[in-house]
Amino acid sequence: MKATAVSWLKNGPRHSLERFAHSFKHNWSLYLLITPALIYFIIFIFWPMYGVVIAFKDFRPNLGIMGSEWVGFKHFAKFFSSLHFGRTLRNTLTLSIYSLAVNFPLPIALAIMMNDLRSAKFRRAVQTITYLPHFISMVVLCGMVTLFFRTDTGLINILIQHLGGESVSFLTTPRYFKHVYVWTGVWQNAGWNTIIYMAALSGMDVQLLEAASIDGASKFQKIRYIVLPYLMPTAILLLILESGYVMNVGFEKVFLLQNDLNMEMSDVISTLVYRKGIKEYQFSFSAAVGLFNSVVNCIILLIVNGLSRRLGETSLW
Repeated sequence: MKATAVSWLKNGPRHSLERFAHSFKHNWSLYLLITPALIYFIIFIFWPMYGVVIAFKDFRPNLGIMGSEWVGFKHFAKFFSSLHFGRTLRNTLTLSIYSLAVNFPLPIALAIMMNDLRSAKFRRAVQTITYLPHFISMVVLCGMVTLFFRTDTGLINILIQHLGGESVSFLTTPRYFKHVYVWTGVWQNAGWNTIIYMAALSGMDVQLLEAASIDGASKFQKIRYIVLPYLMPTAILLLILESGYVMNVGFEKVFLLQNDLNMEMSDVISTLVYRKGIKEYQFSFSAAVGLFNSVVNCIILLIVNGLSRRLGETSLW
């Protein structure tokens, strides 16, 4: 066994290089095709990861990364013991899990309903109407939200008053912030997220539905026993991918809707990183917080992927 290991150490790399050279010779056009994407990931994804080391240093720009003092886990301990830790972690998880719980099933339901429409023209019109909000700039969207939810002249409060209620300050009341954040996100992205499910449904065997109709199955039974099981592998893969972003609440939207009155609910990890890193120049502390966020995302992704592979035999790897 030892001899085999030594032989592999001597010959393994050489054989790997030979196989790569042989593959490159026969598929050089494909390698050339992926070169721009590879260069992009190296420059903008992998190389900047070197800067993560400042999370373990007391970084000073004039000293550089290597010249700054090494402090180990000092900034992580500072974050875990700070008043921001509990609030930002709670708000991040609340907004993220709430968004996932709403945004995950609604596109499936929307795709099933659109797929069931008989008129092709009407289906295309519904698709266009539901897709369009996705292309609205986040700045424009938050401006629209601010106008619609204004206490005095906002469209939502005008409707509430006409129905006999009192105007509500949605954007300055912490308990309403999460609902505004999540449901405006549903309006913007639900239609766009149906594209994958619509593509999956287009490949479903129509004869299964016809056979179920002949056997007397109702529409609900066909959805439950044929359509949903067919969509389940796609839905599980998308759920696994979404689980890797549980801690990544969208910074732009939260930041644009954030104010001093709703800070109790709107202060999340991404806004804390911005505030400490950009406004207060605590680069090492913000890097530590960001690294903690990424590590937790990675752990959640691994756990969800492992559970999916064990329970449903569907996983990313």
